[in-house]
Amino acid sequence: MKLRPASFRTGPRAQRGAVLYLALMLLILLALLGVVGMQVAGMQERMSSNYRAGSMAFQNAEGAARSAENAVEKIANRQAPGDSPVVVASEIDQRCDDGFDPSAWVQQTTLGAKPAIKVRQIQGCIQGEGALDMGKPLEAATPVYQITSYAADSNGEATSRSAIDTIFKL
Repeated sequence: MKLRPASFRTGPRAQRGAVLYLALMLLILLALLGVVGMQVAGMQERMSSNYRAGSMAFQNAEGAARSAENAVEKIANRQAPGDSPVVVASEIDQRCDDGFDPSAWVQQTTLGAKPAIKVRQIQGCIQGEGALDMGKPLEAATPVYQITSYAADSNGEATSRSAIDTIFKL
Protein backbone atom coordinates (compact mmCIF):
# COMPACT_ATOMS: atom_id res chain seq x y z
CA MET A 1 0.00 0.00 0.00
CA LYS A 2 1.33 3.34 -1.03
CA LEU A 3 0.96 6.46 1.05
CA ARG A 4 -0.09 9.62 -0.65
CA PRO A 5 1.82 12.81 -0.12
CA ALA A 6 0.41 15.17 2.54
CA SER A 7 -0.94 17.59 -0.09
CA PHE A 8 -3.39 15.01 -1.39
CA ARG A 9 -4.84 13.95 1.94
CA THR A 10 -8.54 14.29 2.62
CA GLY A 11 -10.33 14.48 5.90
CA PRO A 12 -10.11 16.78 8.92
CA ARG A 13 -6.35 17.26 8.74
CA ALA A 14 -6.42 18.38 5.10
CA GLN A 15 -8.88 21.28 5.64
CA ARG A 16 -7.21 24.65 5.83
CA GLY A 17 -10.19 26.86 7.03
CA ALA A 18 -11.40 28.38 3.75
CA VAL A 19 -15.03 28.17 4.90
CA LEU A 20 -14.13 30.01 8.10
CA TYR A 21 -12.58 32.87 6.13
CA LEU A 22 -15.61 33.04 3.83
CA ALA A 23 -18.01 33.07 6.80
CA LEU A 24 -16.03 35.86 8.50
CA MET A 25 -16.11 37.95 5.32
CA LEU A 26 -19.87 37.51 5.01
CA LEU A 27 -20.31 38.39 8.68
CA ILE A 28 -18.29 41.61 8.23
CA LEU A 29 -20.34 42.49 5.15
CA LEU A 30 -23.62 41.96 7.01
CA ALA A 31 -22.36 44.03 9.95
CA LEU A 32 -21.49 46.91 7.59
CA LEU A 33 -24.94 46.71 6.00
CA GLY A 34 -26.49 46.85 9.48
CA VAL A 35 -24.44 49.90 10.46
CA VAL A 36 -25.36 51.72 7.23
CA GLY A 37 -29.02 50.81 7.75
CA MET A 38 -28.98 52.25 11.26
CA GLN A 39 -27.35 55.46 10.03
CA VAL A 40 -30.02 55.85 7.34
CA ALA A 41 -32.78 55.22 9.87
CA GLY A 42 -31.29 57.82 12.25
CA MET A 43 -31.05 60.38 9.44
CA GLN A 44 -34.67 59.76 8.44
CA GLU A 45 -35.76 60.16 12.06
CA ARG A 46 -33.98 63.53 12.31
CA MET A 47 -35.50 64.64 9.00
CA SER A 48 -39.02 63.74 10.10
CA SER A 49 -38.46 65.50 13.44
CA ASN A 50 -37.35 68.67 11.64
CA TYR A 51 -40.33 68.45 9.30
CA ARG A 52 -42.68 68.08 12.26
CA ALA A 53 -41.12 71.07 14.06
CA GLY A 54 -41.43 73.25 10.94
CA SER A 55 -45.02 72.18 10.44
CA MET A 56 -45.89 72.91 14.08
CA ALA A 57 -44.31 76.37 13.86
CA PHE A 58 -46.27 77.13 10.69
CA GLN A 59 -49.52 75.90 12.23
CA ASN A 60 -48.93 78.01 15.36
CA ALA A 61 -48.23 81.11 13.23
CA GLU A 62 -51.29 80.46 11.08
CA GLY A 63 -53.47 79.93 14.16
CA ALA A 64 -52.23 83.24 15.59
CA ALA A 65 -53.03 85.00 12.31
CA ARG A 66 -56.56 83.53 12.25
CA SER A 67 -57.12 84.53 15.88
CA ALA A 68 -55.97 88.06 15.03
CA GLU A 69 -58.39 88.15 12.08
CA ASN A 70 -61.25 87.15 14.39
CA ALA A 71 -60.24 89.80 16.93
CA VAL A 72 -59.96 92.49 14.23
CA GLU A 73 -63.37 91.55 12.85
CA LYS A 74 -64.90 91.86 16.34
CA ILE A 75 -63.21 95.24 16.82
CA ALA A 76 -64.48 96.49 13.43
CA ASN A 77 -68.02 95.29 14.18
CA ARG A 78 -67.89 96.77 17.71
CA GLN A 79 -68.47 93.42 19.37
CA ALA A 80 -67.18 92.26 22.73
CA PRO A 81 -63.59 91.07 22.29
CA GLY A 82 -63.98 88.04 24.53
CA ASP A 83 -61.95 86.87 27.52
CA SER A 84 -58.40 87.26 26.26
CA PRO A 85 -58.22 88.83 22.80
CA VAL A 86 -54.96 88.48 20.88
CA VAL A 87 -55.36 92.03 19.50
CA VAL A 88 -57.01 95.09 21.04
CA ALA A 89 -58.00 98.24 19.16
CA SER A 90 -55.11 100.26 20.59
CA GLU A 91 -52.56 97.80 19.11
CA ILE A 92 -53.75 98.26 15.52
CA ASP A 93 -51.32 100.52 13.66
CA GLN A 94 -53.23 103.10 11.61
CA ARG A 95 -50.26 104.32 9.55
CA CYS A 96 -49.68 102.38 6.38
CA ASP A 97 -46.86 104.48 4.92
CA ASP A 98 -44.30 103.75 7.64
CA GLY A 99 -42.16 101.42 5.51
CA PHE A 100 -43.07 98.31 7.52
CA ASP A 101 -41.05 95.27 6.44
CA PRO A 102 -42.40 91.96 7.81
CA SER A 103 -39.06 90.14 7.52
CA ALA A 104 -37.23 92.94 9.38
CA TRP A 105 -39.95 92.92 12.05
CA VAL A 106 -39.50 89.14 12.49
CA GLN A 107 -35.73 89.53 12.89
CA GLN A 108 -36.20 92.18 15.59
CA THR A 109 -38.93 90.30 17.47
CA THR A 110 -38.12 87.90 20.28
CA LEU A 111 -40.67 85.20 20.93
CA GLY A 112 -42.08 84.66 24.37
CA ALA A 113 -44.66 82.18 25.59
CA LYS A 114 -47.12 83.13 22.86
CA PRO A 115 -46.84 84.12 19.18
CA ALA A 116 -46.03 87.70 18.22
CA ILE A 117 -48.66 89.56 16.16
CA LYS A 118 -48.48 92.87 14.27
CA VAL A 119 -51.70 94.35 12.81
CA ARG A 120 -51.79 97.36 10.46
CA GLN A 121 -54.82 99.02 8.89
CA ILE A 122 -53.76 99.71 5.29
CA GLN A 123 -56.85 100.52 3.19
CA GLY A 124 -55.73 104.16 2.76
CA CYS A 125 -52.57 103.03 0.98
CA ILE A 126 -54.30 100.81 -1.57
CA GLN A 127 -55.22 102.64 -4.74
CA GLY A 128 -58.78 102.23 -5.92
CA GLU A 129 -60.28 101.66 -2.50
CA GLY A 130 -61.98 105.05 -2.20
CA ALA A 131 -64.57 106.73 -4.42
CA LEU A 132 -63.16 109.67 -6.37
CA ASP A 133 -66.43 111.19 -7.66
CA MET A 134 -65.95 114.94 -7.86
CA GLY A 135 -68.37 116.89 -5.71
CA LYS A 136 -70.04 113.87 -4.16
CA PRO A 137 -69.50 112.68 -0.59
CA LEU A 138 -66.67 110.20 -0.23
CA GLU A 139 -67.57 106.64 0.65
CA ALA A 140 -65.71 105.03 3.48
CA ALA A 141 -63.16 102.57 2.19
CA THR A 142 -63.58 98.92 3.11
CA PRO A 143 -61.23 98.17 6.00
CA VAL A 144 -58.14 96.25 4.93
CA TYR A 145 -55.63 94.92 7.44
CA GLN A 146 -52.15 93.51 7.14
CA ILE A 147 -51.64 90.86 9.80
CA THR A 148 -48.16 89.47 10.45
CA SER A 149 -47.71 86.63 12.92
CA TYR A 150 -44.54 84.97 14.15
CA ALA A 151 -44.52 81.74 16.16
CA ALA A 152 -42.32 78.82 17.19
CA ASP A 153 -42.97 75.08 17.33
CA SER A 154 -43.05 74.97 21.15
CA ASN A 155 -43.07 77.27 24.15
CA GLY A 156 -39.90 75.76 25.62
CA GLU A 157 -36.79 75.37 23.52
CA ALA A 158 -37.98 76.11 20.01
CA THR A 159 -36.22 74.34 17.17
CA SER A 160 -38.21 75.93 14.36
CA ARG A 161 -39.90 79.29 13.80
CA SER A 162 -42.34 80.50 11.16
CA ALA A 163 -43.82 83.84 10.10
CA ILE A 164 -46.98 84.54 8.11
CA ASP A 165 -47.95 87.84 6.49
CA THR A 166 -51.58 88.09 5.36
CA ILE A 167 -53.96 90.70 3.99
CA PHE A 168 -57.41 90.63 5.58
CA LYS A 169 -60.33 92.54 4.09
CA LEU A 170 -63.64 92.87 5.92
